[in-house]
Amino acid sequence: MATDAAKTHPWHIPEPSPWPIVGTIAGFIMAVGGIWYMHEGPIYLFGVGVLILLFTFYGWWRQVIIEANTAGEHSEEVKVGLRYGFIFFIASEVMFFFAFFWAFFHSSLPILSNVAQVWPPEGIELIPAGGVPLLNTLILLSSSATVTVAHHALIDDNRKKAITWTWITAILGAIFLFFQAEEYIEATFKLSDGIYPSTFYLATGFHGFHVFVGTCFLIVCALRLQKGHFKPDHHIGYEAAAWYWHFVDVVWIFLYINVYIWGSSSFGHITAG
Repeated sequence: MATDAAKTHPWHIPEPSPWPIVGTIAGFIMAVGGIWYMHEGPIYLFGVGVLILLFTFYGWWRQVIIEANTAGEHSEEVKVGLRYGFIFFIASEVMFFFAFFWAFFHSSLPILSNVAQVWPPEGIELIPAGGVPLLNTLILLSSSATVTVAHHALIDDNRKKAITWTWITAILGAIFLFFQAEEYIEATFKLSDGIYPSTFYLATGFHGFHVFVGTCFLIVCALRLQKGHFKPDHHIGYEAAAWYWHFVDVVWIFLYINVYIWGSSSFGHITAG
């Protein structure tokens, strides 16, 4: 093992770790279990994969925290690399959601598809842009402001304020998820009712999953703040959480405008002519 005395560069070379292979095994078990369940098998194998994956998350991230806070491996050069890495991750997420937006417009606009017919399909009772979607928009926009307040409090070395506003942001995320679930329960169409429900649920559902992940991310950051892991000049983990949350907010704005406002308005009712 390399020692600090022998280290002649600012970069972090990780020690051998079991977590990549453990995570791979978890993903394989989840895939097999998911396929088995979809062929009317039991769900427990998929659940085992999920538990192993959660264990991988805990172990791997614990190792990263030790490297950053105890071992002091995160030099300024390493921090720059971590920031670039997370930016590339968010860029990949942009492409992920672009696919869902493309599916929505490809199925609705005759200019993009020669099979587009009436959009939304007849018999589909649309969810209006007001009500829950508008409320959720206000919640997420507010949460973007609260996480910014928390981030600036951390930079100003006001840990108590940062903890408070981070918890407020996480609570707003949980409230958003509650109302999203209520919307799904009250919706009159199912995922299997055609292309409109499919694109609607995939786009909003995957966004909801990202909100769930972001909420968990913020809760972990709040707990780490309470333990004193973050400093004004050393908080890459919190910075990543804030960036991720802003990304989730921006995606929702596009979803709200395109799926709810345009999709439920007279402009969204298009025929192939």
